[in-house]
Amino acid sequence: MKVPFVDLSANYHSIQEDVDAAVHRVLNKCDYILGQAVKDLEDNFAAYCEAPYAVGLDSGYSALELILRATDIGPGDEVITAANTFMATALAIWSCGARPVLVDADPATYTLNPALLEAAITPATRAVIPVHLFGQPADMDPILEIARRHNLLVVEDACQAHGARYKGKRTGSLGDAAAFSFYPAKNLGAYGDGGMAVTRRADLAEKIIWLRNVGQSAKNLHTLKGFNHRLDTLQASILLVKLPHLDQWNAARRQSAALYNQLLAGAAVVTPQTAPQVEHVFHLYVVRVHHREALIQVLNEAGIGTGIHYPTPIHMQPAFQDLGYPVGSFPVSESYASQILSLPMYPEISPEAVAYVCDTIKAFVKNGPASST
Repeated sequence: MKVPFVDLSANYHSIQEDVDAAVHRVLNKCDYILGQAVKDLEDNFAAYCEAPYAVGLDSGYSALELILRATDIGPGDEVITAANTFMATALAIWSCGARPVLVDADPATYTLNPALLEAAITPATRAVIPVHLFGQPADMDPILEIARRHNLLVVEDACQAHGARYKGKRTGSLGDAAAFSFYPAKNLGAYGDGGMAVTRRADLAEKIIWLRNVGQSAKNLHTLKGFNHRLDTLQASILLVKLPHLDQWNAARRQSAALYNQLLAGAAVVTPQTAPQVEHVFHLYVVRVHHREALIQVLNEAGIGTGIHYPTPIHMQPAFQDLGYPVGSFPVSESYASQILSLPMYPEISPEAVAYVCDTIKAFVKNGPASST
């Protein structure tokens, strides 16, 4: 049996007729830049996130960056985020001229540990970016309470958490603003790059609209020094087709995650924990294992794809050595980075495929890593 890490082809073929028709509508209309599909997607995605405003952009990275820029965060400012996130989170802060300040992960959920947040705040702190990692929302209530006491902006990095809920509320509606990525492998993925900024603030949405389109508040009137970070109309048309399926696809992911948990019980593998009052959407199904490289080899030989998200914490990346954090600064993130392994996860994965992955892992654990040599 072959089990890919993700199967984009299966997803496309399940909605091929509708996707092809949507693309052809754009091609016939020729409204390729900020066309009607972009506005329709913004309206529909804002409603889905239970937020008033959404602005289509070219990536989740751009969404984070433009949210920060729209609030005038820049040189001399600090923005707190998680040590164990994708590089784009920290790069968005750096792109504004601000300094990323890192906080370690919660040992159970892998999201930013609220108990460590207040100690990271300084007079230069302007914002906090909690990351909804792997599809699980961060523990937002204590984060929001601390942020409000210190008058800090809260920006959700929801790039892996389309449709997730925290205490009944959608990601995207929890903080002052949120960033989503539509990278093809995401729970709601385009067929190229794309992103969305979601906010409850009209002033913030307006500035992001200007910033994304070379600073124009009206045609040829450049109110701000802006950028070219527009969402492509073709991608928006595809996402409009996919959005109504998102809850169903997320439910399928949760079902597969539950099966993984059941079949891996007692197999010397640490399976994901879902926090109370959270609806996890399992963008990734991440376990912790010993002898990870040997297990990856065995899984690869069995035709099973895997990933590692993420093998190197932000402060240990060469690009961010200038932050000055020595090894050992974030023990949870550093320890887990050598153990985490992402197993195949996508809405169309079959129970038989999940069982095959689990049987292969259990055989590895039973026989020991030496059996793979």
